[in-house]
Formats: sequence, structure tokens, C-alpha cells
Amino acid sequence: MSDERSPFMRLGGEAGVRRLVDRFYDLMDSRPDAAELRALHPPDLASSRDKLAWFLDGWLGGPPHYVARFGHPRLRARHLPFVIGERERDQWMACMRQALAETTDDAALREHLAETMARLADHMRNT
Repeated sequence: MSDERSPFMRLGGEAGVRRLVDRFYDLMDSRPDAAELRALHPPDLASSRDKLAWFLDGWLGGPPHYVARFGHPRLRARHLPFVIGERERDQWMACMRQALAETTDDAALREHLAETMARLADHMRNT
């Protein structure tokens, strides 16, 4: 399904992706500087955690759990109901960069993921 060189495997497979996602949402839920981003999410983050982990599994080269459950991600279309500007993008990236720093020992992988996720986060802006 995925080779050892894929970002998915380098991150630690499904367990590594879940660690990253859980840390990301823990940070988003607790950092005062992510309040606007947090407000875009439901009170219970369980579904958000699952969906991001399933998406990242496939996006990083692992099993396509998100696609199997929901079809093509259509990320921009799925995010259109939410006002996402530079502030929300920057808050998302601040939490993700910290989560990457705290869960990923591989510096090259960490930087690669931060760069590609920054492009993805910028693509989600709709205002």
C-alpha cells in the first residue's frame, strides 16, 4: 500500500498521523491565539480529528480512508461554508507547525510537511 519512503511511513503510519492530528487539535483547542480558528469547529472535536487523520493518511501516501468514506476530498468546496482568511490560515499553520515540531523528530520531513501544508492551508482561504 505505501512504501517506507512515503511521508505517511516516515511519520509513523496511522499511529504517527493520529499523534500529529491529536496534538494539532489539542493545541487549537487550548491556544488563545487560535480562538477564531477554534470557533469554526464544533464543540466536540472527535469527528474533526477523525476526518483530518483519514484525509492525511491518504494525502501522505497511506491508506485512502477519507476517500473510502466520503469520496473525493474536494477540500476547498467543503470549506466554503466557513470564512477562512489569512488570520484563520495563520492560526491553523501555527498549531500545525507546533504539532509537527512536537511529534516529528525527522527535521527534513517536518519542514517538507510544513511547506506543503502551508500551500494547502493557503488554498483554503476564501476571503
